[in-house]
Amino acid sequence: MSTVPVCPVCDAEVHLQGTTIVSELVVCDSCSCMLEVRSLDPLQLAEAPQEQEDWGE
Repeated sequence: MSTVPVCPVCDAEVHLQGTTIVSELVVCDSCSCMLEVRSLDPLQLAEAPQEQEDWGE
């Protein structure tokens, strides 16, 4: 039985393409939120962290 992952922001189903790996970034088609694959077994998605400004460091 295949479980379809759900967006943690809007609860919509997120359809993943092909082989998925941990730390992969995917976009929710419903709310356009950037999500990160945190775990494969069980499959867990979380809102991706925002990129920080590095100020040339």
